[in-house]
Amino acid sequence: MAAHDDEFTRYYAARGAAMRSTAYLLCGDWHTAEDLVQTAFIKLYRAWDRVNGHDRMDGYVRRTLVRTYLDHRRRPWRRESAVSFDQSVAWEPTVTATEGSTEERMVLLRALAAVPPRQRAVLVLRYWEDMSEADTAELLGCSPGTVKSQAARGLANLRARLSHVEASR
Repeated sequence: MAAHDDEFTRYYAARGAAMRSTAYLLCGDWHTAEDLVQTAFIKLYRAWDRVNGHDRMDGYVRRTLVRTYLDHRRRPWRRESAVSFDQSVAWEPTVTATEGSTEERMVLLRALAAVPPRQRAVLVLRYWEDMSEADTAELLGCSPGTVKSQAARGLANLRARLSHVEASR
C-alpha cells in the first residue's frame, strides 16, 4: 500500500498545479478550482489500480475534472456556500502570463468566465490543454461536430464580450 501511496503522491506533485490551472480557467475561482481538483484526484486515488500509464492518468483526471465542473454548474442547490471570506489569506495562482498586461489578462479571464459552461469547457480543452477535436469529444462524451460547434459558439461569445469591453474603453 505504501508504494501505491508514493506513486500517487509523486503523480499529484507532478500534475496537480497544471490541473489546478485548467480548473481555474473552467470556473474562474481559485477556491472552487482547488475543490474541483481535489475531487478529481480523490476519484483517481480510488481508481488508481485500474488506471495505468501517465497518459491514461492525465486523461482520467482531466475527464473527471471537466465532468465535476459541469456537474458543479448544473446542480447549484447541492453545494454548500461560504457565508464569509477571509480576505487576509493570500493564495498565488500558478498560471503566469507571458505576454500582455495584467489588466488584459483579467479582462480575458472575466470574459471567459461569462461564456456558458459547456462552451468554456470546450475552449479550455481545445485551446489551453491543446487537445484535438476528437480527444475533446471523447472526454466530453459528444461528437466532434458538437465540439466544433461549441468551440465556434464559445469563441463568438468570447469575442463579443471582449469587443463590448473594448468599446466601453
